Amino acid sequence: MNMNEKLQEAIQTLQKKFNCELKEFRGEQTIMMDAGDITSACQILKNKFGFRLLGNITASDYWPEENPRFHLSYQIHNIDEKLTLRLRVPVSGQQPTVPTIEGIYPNANWRERELFDMFGIYFDGHSDMRRILMPYDWVGHPLRKDYPLGYEEPQFTFNFEEIEAKKHYAKE
Repeated sequence: MNMNEKLQEAIQTLQKKFNCELKEFRGEQTIMMDAGDITSACQILKNKFGFRLLGNITASDYWPEENPRFHLSYQIHNIDEKLTLRLRVPVSGQQPTVPTIEGIYPNANWRERELFDMFGIYFDGHSDMRRILMPYDWVGHPLRKDYPLGYEEPQFTFNFEEIEAKKHYAKE
């Protein structure tokens, strides 16, 4: 599949400037880059190549791996030319911190807060780094793979007595 010339030029610019790696899968391009380069890369892509829309930021947790434990995936779009590029950033599990891109893409504000809330990834320089989905006093980050599930086992006919014995009923 032939890649759009503008997309190819954008990728080559990032590869030269940041020494990052291109991965292609089913016609989609993903740039693997260091966390420290994400702000500059987004600035270049927006100002020089017209990638003015941040579609999404999400994370994957590769626990029990610690370095990197997380991968952030930034989906950015050039709407005028119908181009999409994914930037993927590995992040350590020890102190998961990434520079914010809120100043470049204002909609990153809530998306970064969601990742902070759910995964515990801190965005350095963010204007309002606090929980957005969970209560303020919540302990932990629910989308981490090491977060306790805390569910109740379903009751069936084969395990009725075992589950019934564990249930907490109000005392009279």
